[in-house]
Order: sequence, then C-alpha cells, then structure tokens
Amino acid sequence: MKKILTNNILKNYLILTISLFGIEMIFKAVENTSVLDWSSLRIFMGISIISLFLSILLSFCKKWIANIFTFLIVIIATIYAIAQAGFENYLGVYISINTSSQLGAVKEYVRDYIASFNGIFYIITIPLVLLIVYKILEKFILKDKKLNIYTKKEDNIARIVALVFLVLFSGFYYASLSLKFMQNEIQLVKTKTLFKNPSNPNIAVNQFGVEMFGILDIKTALFPVNETSNEVKFVSKNNGNTEITDYTRTIDDTSWQNLNNNEANIDYKTLNNYFMSRNITDKNEYTGMFEGKNLIVIMMESVNNILLDENIYPNFAKLYKNGWYWENAYSPRNSCSTGNNEMTGMISLYSIYRTCTANVYMNNKYEESIFGLFNNKGYTTTSYHDYTEKYYYRSTIHKNMGSSKYYGVSDLGISYNNEYKEWPSDVSLMDKSSEIFTQNSPFMAWITTVSPHQPYYSDSELSKIYYDSFANTGYPSNVKRYMSKLKVLDDSLGELLKILEEKGILDDTVIVLYADHYPYGLTNSDISKVLGDGINKYNEVDRTPFVIYNSKMTPKTYSEYTSYVNVLPTVANLFNLDYDPRLYMGTDLLSSSYQNRVVFADGSWQTPVGFYYASTGRMSYFNDARYTNDEIVNINTDVDNMIKYSNLAIKTNYFEHLFNEKKKYEVNTED
Repeated sequence: MKKILTNNILKNYLILTISLFGIEMIFKAVENTSVLDWSSLRIFMGISIISLFLSILLSFCKKWIANIFTFLIVIIATIYAIAQAGFENYLGVYISINTSSQLGAVKEYVRDYIASFNGIFYIITIPLVLLIVYKILEKFILKDKKLNIYTKKEDNIARIVALVFLVLFSGFYYASLSLKFMQNEIQLVKTKTLFKNPSNPNIAVNQFGVEMFGILDIKTALFPVNETSNEVKFVSKNNGNTEITDYTRTIDDTSWQNLNNNEANIDYKTLNNYFMSRNITDKNEYTGMFEGKNLIVIMMESVNNILLDENIYPNFAKLYKNGWYWENAYSPRNSCSTGNNEMTGMISLYSIYRTCTANVYMNNKYEESIFGLFNNKGYTTTSYHDYTEKYYYRSTIHKNMGSSKYYGVSDLGISYNNEYKEWPSDVSLMDKSSEIFTQNSPFMAWITTVSPHQPYYSDSELSKIYYDSFANTGYPSNVKRYMSKLKVLDDSLGELLKILEEKGILDDTVIVLYADHYPYGLTNSDISKVLGDGINKYNEVDRTPFVIYNSKMTPKTYSEYTSYVNVLPTVANLFNLDYDPRLYMGTDLLSSSYQNRVVFADGSWQTPVGFYYASTGRMSYFNDARYTNDEIVNINTDVDNMIKYSNLAIKTNYFEHLFNEKKKYEVNTED
C-alpha cells in the first residue's frame, strides 16, 4: 500500500487535487458563496480532471522536473485566486482576458488597490503552505528509496488507470452540466451555456471554480463562441392596447417589417424580432413637460451618497432638494465602469460584462442615442470631459454616438499635472464648457466630470483644498481626501448654476445628474464610517444619487429602483422627443408600465420585495412578500434577454444597420 502511494502519478494527482481543491473551497468561503452545494462536487471533478491530465504528462518527466512544475502550478493557482478575489473586491468584477485593460486601473493606483485588499484573502495561501511543509517532511516520511522504484510496466499500468479515471471524471463532469439535480432552477444562465462561454464571470466562478473559469476564459479568448440568438428565448411583450387614448404612442412598423422579411443575417433578423416584440411605453402626464428647454446631463465621477450631506455639499443639495430625486438609484460597477456606464447612459443598452465595451466597439454608430434624438429635434449637441483619452477614446465614441462636437481637456484649454497625482478641477470644466454650449439655443450638453477620481491614499492639489474642513470628523485620511475632492465637484455645480442664472437661462435649462460608480478607491469599511454599515449588505455600496432638476419644477422624491440605463428613455419622454421605446433596455421612470427593478452588471437584481444574487442563484427577501420560482424565472428570463440582446446588438453594430436599411424600405414603401 505504501508503495502504491509513492507512485509518481498518484502522488502528483493527490498533491494537485488536494492543493487546488483546497484553494477553491477557501476561495468560496472568502467570497461568501456556499461551500456545501452541488457546484463544489462539480469543482472537485474539474480539479480531478486537471490533476489527472497534468499527472500523466508529468509522469514522463524526471522527478525533480515534475516537482518543480507541481509547485509552479499550485503557486500560479494561488496567486490567480488571490488576484481574482482582490480584483472583485476593488472593481466589483472578476478579471478576464476581455477585461485585462482594467489591469491598468490597478497598476496606476496600486497603493489604493493594496489598501483596499482584505487580509482574509491571504488564507488562500494555506494549501501552498501545507504543500511546502509536506515537501520538507517528505524525505522523512518516505525513507525507503526502494518504494520509489517502479518498473516501466508498472508506470504504464498506472498511466492507463489514470487515463481511465480521466475519461470517467470527464464523463461525469459533462453530465453534471445538465443533470437536473445539479442545476439551480432559478439560476440566471444555464450551467451548460456558461461552460461553452463564461460570459457571466460571477456565475461561472461559482459554478466551475476560479481555476476552471480561468481555463474557460482562455479557451473562449482563443476560440470565440458565436453567441447566436437561437440560444435566447423571448416572449412578446406588446402592450396589446385595445383602446387608443391620448397617451397611446403609435409607431408604424411597416418599413421595419419589410426589412425583416428580406433580412438574410440570422442575428439581425432575430434582433429585429426581439425589439419589435417589446413593449411600446405609452405617453403619460409628464410627456413634453420640458419640451423646448435646454438639457445638461452630468455624469459625476466616483460619487456616492456622501454627496447628500447638505451641510458639506450645499450646491448639490440645492439640486436634489428642489428637483426630482430617486432615493433608490444605483450605479452598478462593471468592466471599465466609467466608459461603459457613460455609454449605457447615452444609448440605454447594457454593456458587455467582460469587455471594455465603449473602447472595443467605439466605431459603432447609434442614431437612437441621446445625441441623435436631440439632433433630430433641432438641438445643438456637444459633449465635454476634463481629461485626456488615456482611458477612453471619447473623441471617436462621442462622435459616433451623435455628439456634434466632443471637447477634451486640451480642447477646453484646462491645465492638468501628473496623471497619477492630479486631476483637473471640475470648476474649470463648467467654466470652459459653458462658454461653448450656451452659444446656441436650444442646446443639449453632456458633461463627464473627473475631480473626485482616486487616488485617495496620497495627497494632491484637489485633496488638500478642503482637507482641513474634515479635521474633526474622525474619518481616515483617505476618506477626507475623497470628501475634499467631492467638494470641488460640488463647487463646480455651484459654478454652473451661477453661470446659467447670469445668462438668464436657468429656468429654461434641465440638469440631469447621475454617477458612473461609487468611489471604489475606498473600501467598504472606509465608506461605512460615513454612511454606516448598511452599505455592506446586498449591493448597497453601489447606491448613488440620481437627480433631474429645473428651477421651476415641484420637488419630489421617488422610491422606484433605478440605474443609469433609464436616463435616456426618461429624458426622451420629458422632452417629447421622437423615439421608439422598444430600442432601449431602460424605461421611462414616470410611465405606468415601469418595472420597479434595478439590474446589476452580473444579472443580479433588486426590487422592493428582495435581492436576487445571480452568482449563487439565491433570493434574499426584505419582508414577508415572496416570489414563486416561476416569477423569479420570468424575471430572470427578461433580465437575461435584455443583457444578451444588448450585447448582441453592440457586437453586430445592429443599430447602424437597422437605421440604414430601414431608410431603403421607407423609400420603397413610398414608391
């Protein structure tokens, strides 16, 4: 028996399996996902397959080479698991090859990244430490050298046995992807679908383990999966109005239907069918409320509800206390949160979770974007940001979104210093941009700020301006630096209001404000010192302000759950723009058909009833109200469809194709 245990194949298999599976179980515990469920069995089988395969290969190597490779594999797996835990903690997503561009965010702000690191992540090194201890003691445990001597025949038999088990484990593993008792009825994406393409890293990591996810991620990068729309099922959601009222929004689909009848591309055809099947949101009492007025949309960098403190940030308080404020607004993080969430605000589609979508698909065109709608209404549209194109190619992206002119930091003549230490002042941004967009009327301006951006663990000009104002708060230095930068943003809002009032156009201007993401350069522990421990549950850390303001409106606070995906359709209705509500994954927040729900990047969602965790496929309820499994499945189907069809439309540049081709059929119809 002792000699059997010293067989190189079996020994390497046991070392790799125990070490790698140990890493996986500790990772699950660290990430607060269930250890005792069927996914753990699947992960064990996956680890066994990897370990058997590597052990067979290593059996052809000299013992010292096999030992080195075994160590390297465990070391790499350990580092990878820790890095994934840290990355998810820092940016809210797991890193993949498709999101590798976000490594720059970690590299550039390495001090903030390290400071945000949770010490518990290091317990993932336990299997590696135990392996080192075992190797040190091994020579004492196996003193008899004869035990390590095997004939060629014995080695071949061991390889054949290992190969048989490899085939068996592979068969069991494949079966586990579809065996009913190993599936979660209310899981957002089917396990087998995720295995083909781990498009949702959070669910994939939970179902397959962090190490198998890494392998699947590499596989899909090398051999991309064609995500045909055949995999996506949808149910028609046409409102089926039987009575035409003054609020009924009617749209003639003749040209679209003619186009679809002649469409040869399967993806375009299925996208046509999906979008035409969606609900046409009716008009309502707020339709056209701001028709003819100017619009300024401000996406605020790294903002959360700390900004609601009216004693510290009086200018924002003026806006949210005298405007419409949504108290349950969120800015879900995803890959490239700033660029992707800006993009979603402009086109009301969900960005591709594992991809820096705004950059990768920067050449896509969207006539139905917020710029396109206002262009069609006769507005002058412009966009502004007080930084370079180091991270996002806005001069191309915004142009293809329909902005008549994009102005970056150099175009505006705003000075900035060292890229790591200093960001420009948003006060300068409001001064310089307002000189341009107020020249024409009516105007629509999109402004993306930057002053509150990290780092918060080192001093900078902006972080020192108001730092002493927080001397008696007891907050950590990094929090005080952030709050100082946030006050610069608040100053910029005051500057904008002053300029609009001086020019006599404040009453004729609507200001919409939302955040790109919470300040992820701060840890939850840091933020909780200001906002309380409530931010540690569910996705409360992603709760951010959302405001629509006009000096003549009646203030109101709304309780509906929302995110930036609803900005465009809400604005389009308020300004009575000519738009098709079906083309947007968001909905007019003021419509009677609005689904009171916020969707997060990984497919999790929250309603007044509870929070659905996509990664684990579990529901957490807030009160006595409950969903049936069928109701959860229906919501998941809707959420999954919106994400998948958004992604497919972006990948295929669908909307440029749609609008170009529809024009041809409009001409033919008239003829």
